[in-house]
Amino acid sequence: MLQLIAFLLALLGMSIANFSPDPLSFALLCGFTAAILSHLAGLARWWLLIQLLFVPTLVLMLKLNVPSGVYLAAFLVMLAVYWSTFRSQVPLYLSSKRVWKTLEELLPSSASGKRFNFMDIGSGMGGVLTHLSTERPDGNFYGVENAPLPYLLSRLRIRLGNHANCHVQWGSLWTCNLAPYDVVFAYLSPVPMEQLWRKVKQEMRPGTLFISNSFAVPESPPQYSISLDDLHHSTLHIWHM
Repeated sequence: MLQLIAFLLALLGMSIANFSPDPLSFALLCGFTAAILSHLAGLARWWLLIQLLFVPTLVLMLKLNVPSGVYLAAFLVMLAVYWSTFRSQVPLYLSSKRVWKTLEELLPSSASGKRFNFMDIGSGMGGVLTHLSTERPDGNFYGVENAPLPYLLSRLRIRLGNHANCHVQWGSLWTCNLAPYDVVFAYLSPVPMEQLWRKVKQEMRPGTLFISNSFAVPESPPQYSISLDDLHHSTLHIWHM
């Protein structure tokens, strides 16, 4: 909507000034106007750059005469990766290897000789699952992912790596019952954490462990947190149920 308003204001300004700029100059005018409107509307700072460059980038890409099929292919790839992010507001986040190694230390002790069940809700490309299943063959590792391409890549990763104790299903985390799992791991976004916490409290058994990478639960502080020196400055928030 702001882009459309900026476009109309730019047209009005050109008409009043009786000025006919080249397409790129007009696009820059639209971009600057959209960025100013975005600032006045209170959008986050990173939106300002997107609003500034959106129309100029369209003009530049049209000058390249890229075949239209390339745009369709790019759209389909983005759709396959991000799928329902527009609704869930949970983008694809990939945990670092330092997170993987720290999760190893939080898993149930192997001294008991009892197999445990680990669930990664929003398992992405399966990095967490395949790493932990290799390091801890005494556990069963499960994941759920609703974006098609990450799901297929994780299935391929599991098959090629012969991870017999590793399983991933395509679906929504909201339809996944958390009761069978001893450890549940999530790396989502701030948006669903309050709703997820209600699900965790309702379904997880006493004595189990809930771990959230980087995103805390509003008004429900964890028992403790572990800060990691990785690229994302990750923090693992940990709740003993």
